[in-house]
Amino acid sequence: MRGSLVAASAVVAAGLLTGVTGPADAITIGSGAVTTDAEGTVSRDGAVTVSGTYRCSPRSAPGPVFVSSTVRQGSVRHGIGGTAARCDGAEHTWVNHERPGNGTSLKPGSAEVEATLMHLNTRSGLPVPTFLASDRQDVELRPARD
Repeated sequence: MRGSLVAASAVVAAGLLTGVTGPADAITIGSGAVTTDAEGTVSRDGAVTVSGTYRCSPRSAPGPVFVSSTVRQGSVRHGIGGTAARCDGAEHTWVNHERPGNGTSLKPGSAEVEATLMHLNTRSGLPVPTFLASDRQDVELRPARD
C-alpha cells in the first residue's frame, strides 16, 4: 500500500509540475541541478523524447527523486514522462519519452521544455514534494528516425 501511495503521489506531483513556471536559465532550488538538451525528437505517431542532465546529493530524508518535464509548443502544453533519479553527487543523463494525449500533438519545430528535479519526502508518511532544481530551455524538436 505504501509503495502504491508513493507512486500515486509521484504521478500527482508530476502533473502539478505542468503548471510550474520558472526563469529561462537553469536554477537551483534545493541541493541539485538539472539541464535540458537543446534538441529533442518527435516521432510520426506524436511520441516526444526530451533529455538532459541532472545532479543531486544523497537525500537525508527518505523518498524518491524524479526528473519530470513539460513541453510547450504554441498553446499546446504536455507533461512528458518522468525519470527516477539517482542522487549520489554525480552527473547523470535523464531521458523522458511520452506520447501526448487529449487528441493534440507536438510537431517538429521550436518548443520550450521545462525540466524539474523533485524529491518526494516520505518521512511523515505522506509524500511531500520538494523542488531541488528547474531548467527552462528553448529546444528544437526534430523528426525521430522511426
